Amino acid sequence: MKNQALFFLLAAATAPLSLAAFTPQAYAAPVYVGVEGGNVAVSGYDAVSYFDGDGVPVKGDADFAVAHDGAVYHFANGANAARFAANPEAFMPRYGGHCAWAMARGYLAPGDPLAYAVVDGKLYLNFNQAVKAKWDEDRAGYIAAAEKNWAVVPADAKFGG
Repeated sequence: MKNQALFFLLAAATAPLSLAAFTPQAYAAPVYVGVEGGNVAVSGYDAVSYFDGDGVPVKGDADFAVAHDGAVYHFANGANAARFAANPEAFMPRYGGHCAWAMARGYLAPGDPLAYAVVDGKLYLNFNQAVKAKWDEDRAGYIAAAEKNWAVVPADAKFGG
């Protein structure tokens, strides 16, 4: 079921059809595809690095780990870990690190730490670069829809594989 839902999401994301053909209302209940990798957030990338210097993400190190809200974040150094620990909300990816485009459509799908955007000081991940390109076409609209959908995602579906 998990692979089928993920396949459908990928097919929908890369198909030349209109997004309107794949609305969440077409399903009796949402399908949640968990983030791979247990509870390590952002696939182990340093969440603070997206907001520093040139904004290029760097891989974190488990030696600089901070647990927050059911996830473990890895950082490249102690200074970034301390910055995160002091204000996690400033650096956490939206939607628990799940794909922002999928969340706008009412689904959870893994976010790729290299398919990202920082918008209004918030980090958004997408499933891959092709999905990000679709999301980039209407960031504000997708963010508005995703915010509504994220508010009703069951807590036990927000993290885990």
